Amino acid sequence: MYYIGWTVFFMDRKLKRWEVALLCGVLAALLWSAWAGQEQAELAGQVIRLHVLANSDSQADQELKLAVRDRVLEQAEGLYPEDATLEQAREILEDNLDELAAAGQQVVDEAGKDYPVTAQLEECWFPTKEYENFALPAGEYTALRVVIGEGEGQNWWCVAFPPLCLGAATESVEEATAAGLFTEDQAGLMTRENEGYVLKFKSLELLGELRGLLTGN
Repeated sequence: MYYIGWTVFFMDRKLKRWEVALLCGVLAALLWSAWAGQEQAELAGQVIRLHVLANSDSQADQELKLAVRDRVLEQAEGLYPEDATLEQAREILEDNLDELAAAGQQVVDEAGKDYPVTAQLEECWFPTKEYENFALPAGEYTALRVVIGEGEGQNWWCVAFPPLCLGAATESVEEATAAGLFTEDQAGLMTRENEGYVLKFKSLELLGELRGLLTGN
């Protein structure tokens, strides 16, 4: 009875222009977010990020963070066999977390600090990050997470595999794509060759913020 009444109400009622526009806008936003989110998820399945947390935001601790970053990336890259696949890299990192933490610990010890260094693989949320020659959209990524001391300082986000970041990097996005690690579309998204990448990246940022509000995280 009530169902029939409400059905007749909506059939008889004509939506106002602003209501139609609002509904169309919401639908378009949902479709766009779903599309952009799928692209990000596919790209996230091709990389392992690096997430380094400094002990604090003091200048000395921030400089130490960068030195630890360089040493850990160098150590990690030395573990990969030539033409390593993502699966091989993930397994190697997982099997050598203690060694990677020890590499970072050595840097800390050489600096005369007594901070402990830990390393683990986990899922992390990353904001949109632009590097010198490429960018990565916001979203969930598998990451090698290195924590120095209290881990209360600013983060450093980079890429542990393929080795794309910093002066020690041995690959470019183009070389990684040629090796089959990225599709042409994924490479275009990262190097901003795909039109609309700014809007896609921004929509993913907003989607992440909305999820945070809904989940309380």
